[in-house]
Amino acid sequence: MSGAPAARLPREARDELLGRVRAIVRERLVPLEPEFLNRPFREARAALDAVRAEVKAAGLWAPYVPRAHGGLGLALADYAHVSAELGWTPAAPYAFNCQAPDVGNLELLLAHGSEEQRARWLAPLLRGDVRSCFAMTEPGNAGANPVLLDARARLEGDSWVLDAHKWFTTAADGSAFAIVMAVTDPEAASPYQRASMLLVPMDAPGVTLVRNIRIMGDPGEDWASHAELRFDGVRVPAASLVGPRGAGFALAQERLGPGRIHHCMRWIGTAERALDLMCRRAAGRELGGGARLGDQQAVQHWIAESRAELDACRLLVEDTAERMDREGQKAVKERISLIKFHVAGMLQRVLDRAVQVHGALGLTHDTPLAFWYAHERGARIYDGPDEVHKSVVARDILKRYRA
Repeated sequence: MSGAPAARLPREARDELLGRVRAIVRERLVPLEPEFLNRPFREARAALDAVRAEVKAAGLWAPYVPRAHGGLGLALADYAHVSAELGWTPAAPYAFNCQAPDVGNLELLLAHGSEEQRARWLAPLLRGDVRSCFAMTEPGNAGANPVLLDARARLEGDSWVLDAHKWFTTAADGSAFAIVMAVTDPEAASPYQRASMLLVPMDAPGVTLVRNIRIMGDPGEDWASHAELRFDGVRVPAASLVGPRGAGFALAQERLGPGRIHHCMRWIGTAERALDLMCRRAAGRELGGGARLGDQQAVQHWIAESRAELDACRLLVEDTAERMDREGQKAVKERISLIKFHVAGMLQRVLDRAVQVHGALGLTHDTPLAFWYAHERGARIYDGPDEVHKSVVARDILKRYRA
């Protein structure tokens, strides 16, 4: 994000803000879950857009965006608390204009976009009039290593000509534009300076949405889609570069650091909702003879373990966000890796326990558990798989011993 770090809110002001966010999430969005979990997004969108209008009217729109651009201008640590509230229900990030990958693209364009890019693409994205996507992962290369790219863009006169095959491009279905990672300087001495980011309109000739990839059986469309894309001889103006030429890797890392904190706090909110559903089910489900599901020792242990893991993760992520606000992203690089795999694992365990407590009901879309179980299994894969982040943390620890 461009400019100096935002100032932290006083505790009372933050709690008042969180209360307002919580009220909209739980009173307006949770009742709409049958709409957007069981119907195509295009059919549920009108109801969700009505809530979006309420969010704007309440002055809660895009809380991570600087005030000068129409947001609340929250510091990362304060926005982390908001993210936890938004994790309570799947559509809340959309309702508050905080959904991935738009958050990361907004941050890129605010920090590195040209005036023309900001006017044409950033302004409608800030208003929530359009969606965007980020195309980096490729079918033929390891997604955990963004240096490995087959995508190529060559400069011909005043145009870039792009050839690329991408997949797992979230929200490409319905997006107005993509930010595409492609190699522009294959002969650069450093592999970290070979790729650039290009802003590509999704309606440009040569852009093809091949398919929306089914995730755990869920077909996905629009806001919950993950697409396979082709860019065949796509021409965009030379001024379509986002940031400097050859800086694609550096910008991707800059984008991912705060994004992982956003993800982790949203996962904490999701796990809190899963635990709430688990406890309600355990307390209310009768087994006969006066016994209830919550009387079973195994269920009690699941509840206790979930509470302990959640509280530990929340404190860890809040501390990381506060340190990033104070010291910058480089100072907490290894900590970001730590929270990424640790919170993702916690989320998976809590969701699994909640599904088990609900029995067959947990496999349906009568609760949000099945949706989360399918879509958030990827938490241990996207933005770097667990194994990569664990190695980053372990290497950092071992350096101190070897020194």
